[in-house]
Amino acid sequence: MPLVRRGNSRSLIEHIVSAPLTFLGPAIELIGRNANVLPATGGAFEDMARPDVEEADDRFFGSKTDAKEGFQDFAETPAPDWRDLYRKTPAVYRTEKHVFRYFCDGSIKTYFLGTVIEGDRSYPLELTQIGSAIVHRKDDGTLEVAKFEREILLLVPHTGGGGISESLFTELRKLQRPGFRVIDVEIPDDLSKTRQDPRDKAGAKARFEMHLLETRLITEFAERRAPEEWTVIDGGVRRGEFIELPRTVGVAKSFDRTPTFTIRKGNKGTVRKDISRLLSNLEYGHRTVAFFAHGGRVAFWYLRLRQQGEVDYPLMGVVKVEIPTEEAGKPIAAELIDYLSSALVGERNVTPHGLDKRWHAHLYPIFQAERVIKSNFFTETVLLASIRWPKRKPEL
Repeated sequence: MPLVRRGNSRSLIEHIVSAPLTFLGPAIELIGRNANVLPATGGAFEDMARPDVEEADDRFFGSKTDAKEGFQDFAETPAPDWRDLYRKTPAVYRTEKHVFRYFCDGSIKTYFLGTVIEGDRSYPLELTQIGSAIVHRKDDGTLEVAKFEREILLLVPHTGGGGISESLFTELRKLQRPGFRVIDVEIPDDLSKTRQDPRDKAGAKARFEMHLLETRLITEFAERRAPEEWTVIDGGVRRGEFIELPRTVGVAKSFDRTPTFTIRKGNKGTVRKDISRLLSNLEYGHRTVAFFAHGGRVAFWYLRLRQQGEVDYPLMGVVKVEIPTEEAGKPIAAELIDYLSSALVGERNVTPHGLDKRWHAHLYPIFQAERVIKSNFFTETVLLASIRWPKRKPEL
């Protein structure tokens, strides 16, 4: 693949010159003057999500709903033979057929600022940077930034009465501006509505906002594609509005390792396989059969991009692929799934080997979109310089 060139007067990983976080100071000042704050050591520290967030979200959205019986229904037509769960999908490279033109990724950094005490209530205060980038690949294979957006979110609980007061919340919302918003983490969404721990809920809310940002960017560029061109997003297509996007394929580097698959043997009962058994027999340049998920609105399958001898662990080098169905429960043509899988195998090189521990399942344009976002995030030094809690007189 040719080297990255300049597009739209800026390079792929060029830092966007932005004003410092001057808009954050008034919000910090407002909170500090109207409530007691137990600040985090050093002003803030990054909340590190553990275990792997993508794997946890995949389990949350997909596998848990099918945990009892396992995935059962084939999502492709003609229906595959239960004795043959793998299909050969040899690589088709960009120079032969340029299938994927736009690549979207989102990234997030969440910081715990401290605990706020208002009257008889206390709640965590979190700050998040979210970003999304669309990378476009030209006919000659060079990459350019089609669009990048970044937002700063101040995350506080409000709805329900256990968090920030109405008056303080209203005043904070007056400080909003383009690129800076105050978010009520108690407003339910698909990611955060079942979370109980306040900081876990805030992190899930931030990820949901990131997915909405990704969706806006993908939708903006969807109409620019030719009829035969597809968009690749990092992760699944089943979150939020992703599921409605046409000619969009989700490719997940990390996925749930707990699901099972119950395969019907015609009139001879069923055979049950766990994911490790299913993937251990998956050869390079092959895919598994596709299964329905998310109430039949998504078809998914697994695809091996690397020979097992090229990686340290047999399940490395495998990606989970998802596409939305035209209507719930309607199978997708096996020929189309083969076509997309072959094009994805053709994306295995260039590889970010040595630059990312997930290189074995990373698509290079997605890797570059991720670099665009992270290189344009505010650094922790800039962030901490913007957080100066005012001193308050001790209460008598």
